[in-house]
Amino acid sequence: MKESVHHFLALTSPGIEVLLFDEIISLGGDRVIQKPEGVYFQATLAVGYKISLWTRLATRIMLKLGEGEAKDKDELFKAASSINWPEVFNSTTTFAIDFVGYSEEIRNSQFGGLTIKDAIVDQFREQGLERPDVDKKSPQISFQARLLRDHVSIYLDFSGRGLFQRGYREHSGAAPLKENLAAALIIRSGWLDDTSKPLVDPMCGSGTILIEAVAMAAKQAPSINRVSWGFQSWLAHDKDIWEEQLAQAIESSENSLANLKVKVFGIDLDGRVLKTAQQNARNARLQQYIEFTCKNANDMNNVYGPPGTILFNPPYGERIGELPELVENFVLFGQKLKAQFMDWRLSILTANIDLLAMLKLSSFKRYKFKNGPLDCQFALYNIDAKQKEKDAVNPQSDFSEQDSDFANRLKKNRKALKGWLKSGDIEAYRIYDGDIPEYNAAVDIYGEYLVIQEYAAPKTIDEDKAKKRLQEVIYWAPKVLGIPTDKVILKTRAKQKGTNQYQRMDKSKQSLTINEHGALFKINLWDYLDTGLFLDHRKTRQIVAKKAKGKSLLNLFAYTGSVSVQAAVHGAASITTVDMSNTYLNWAQDNFDLNKLSSHKFQFIQADCLDWLKKNESKFDIIFIDPPTFSNSKRMEDSFDVQRDHVDLITDALKSLNRGGEIFFTNNKRNFKIDFEALAALGLTAEAMSDVTRDKDFARNKHIHNSWSIKRSAT
Repeated sequence: MKESVHHFLALTSPGIEVLLFDEIISLGGDRVIQKPEGVYFQATLAVGYKISLWTRLATRIMLKLGEGEAKDKDELFKAASSINWPEVFNSTTTFAIDFVGYSEEIRNSQFGGLTIKDAIVDQFREQGLERPDVDKKSPQISFQARLLRDHVSIYLDFSGRGLFQRGYREHSGAAPLKENLAAALIIRSGWLDDTSKPLVDPMCGSGTILIEAVAMAAKQAPSINRVSWGFQSWLAHDKDIWEEQLAQAIESSENSLANLKVKVFGIDLDGRVLKTAQQNARNARLQQYIEFTCKNANDMNNVYGPPGTILFNPPYGERIGELPELVENFVLFGQKLKAQFMDWRLSILTANIDLLAMLKLSSFKRYKFKNGPLDCQFALYNIDAKQKEKDAVNPQSDFSEQDSDFANRLKKNRKALKGWLKSGDIEAYRIYDGDIPEYNAAVDIYGEYLVIQEYAAPKTIDEDKAKKRLQEVIYWAPKVLGIPTDKVILKTRAKQKGTNQYQRMDKSKQSLTINEHGALFKINLWDYLDTGLFLDHRKTRQIVAKKAKGKSLLNLFAYTGSVSVQAAVHGAASITTVDMSNTYLNWAQDNFDLNKLSSHKFQFIQADCLDWLKKNESKFDIIFIDPPTFSNSKRMEDSFDVQRDHVDLITDALKSLNRGGEIFFTNNKRNFKIDFEALAALGLTAEAMSDVTRDKDFARNKHIHNSWSIKRSAT
């Protein structure tokens, strides 16, 4: 009797479908069709079981139970009712429906799933059977309905979920690679063409790529140890055929190791993760074929024999590892490859495409994959004579200091600031500020730390070029300045409209202390876009502090109170510090505590400065005002625009100013124009102070801030 043929759908991750198509054919699937949603094929039950046991690339195998038109709820119900459900599973079996797709009438998966559930339950009742229970968490049998262009196909989840899980992985690193993606990378790398050649993973993590590679070389069935299968509660499941296929897969897999000869090497810097890799290899019973070593990939020398394949999935800079370290590692790694690994194949999967440029190699092929939610590229390189020829023709294809305009400018700036830094008590300063338009970044020193701020590149600069220039900045800045990459912090500062400048970034809660002209400041380089100290106002702080000696000071929009601290250190009689943010006001108090400044003369007020000024009745000798360029904080009734509203702000401040007092007004709006006529009408004169308040490290940037000394006109 001829065995009946079933219709199947094999699901996988984006980018793997074409490889899965070939795999299904090789395993005996018939009429195989590759589509974006997966690979369709026809097969007997025996072949369906075989494919489920042997596939390395599929995440699930589905068996079609029925289909039909599904323009609306009624049609969907009818299509689901066309399947004789009591012939599919028993009423005592718990089930779940997974619904994929939507249409104009069927707008969400929950609605679609409930409609099919109702059709199933009603059918059991109509046949006088007990109603089966739904179990969404751990059902005994699962179904998937797929709605596409008003047509629904309903499948039994034949294999069960997570077919990519082989069962050997107890733990994984911080960013685990799914086994089916690892298998796809191994196929694409070309290593399987000759598995006698060495395979090296220099950032092997929990060992998934290497374990998968050895198992593939040995032609092992990946799912023979799987505990549960989706078809086990299916009434048409043929136990005899299944056990025959399972026995064949087990026998074939055990025999395959007898003559296996592979040279596979795993390297990782993290000893704990490496122990996990070794345990995973033991669980897979493949530990004898893989040699693991704990060291940095850049310390890897070619001791592996004839040319082979280097295949790895490095950290991307999003979840593990910091970008500055990765940039340096990739540059050094590219140099190492060209020095020691001639005629090897290099294969890298990364979501951070820009990092590949740091290798200074030309790829001959790139494939697109998804690693979880991340879009990735898998780049293949041949480390051969052609790569060396390119280096000879174009010396800039490798990183050399003399060829880097940025490195040269940074050295020049460091030399220019040397004498100034020696003469002053300054630990935090700017050493580069977008001096060269193509390298659109700021580089600051904070003690032993280096902060690189990336700015949005000018529209005249090509986006790819800007990315490459940033990589050059990240690579050369720590090198030229002698700062280790683990003390480099990278911040991205895009132009923001209508948002507060104090953007939260992380929650590391780290801080360090910086000395500026004898005053100590708490600095946080990790948690916010700004660090707690505006370096461009260093000189401003000194000028205001000296003016405030023996006088009363009001510091508005105080941020972390740095002007208040310097004024207190210089002997101000009293200081009132006002800011709307509790976070920054507490930070200001921390700065006072650092300097052992404690007195009833120092007041900290949490308030909207604009509102507080209107109600304030106290008078001050010096008023320092450094408002945001624009703010529409939820705590404020109206928005604030410094160009539009500065006269109103100064008018309100005037009411709090003692006779003979001075308002020091500053902001960082580019092309700000102070309204001299309006101030004259108020009986005020404004003296431009911007050139005086810019310190040596900001001398080139005339737009960094605007400063004005505002006094009552002499009568």
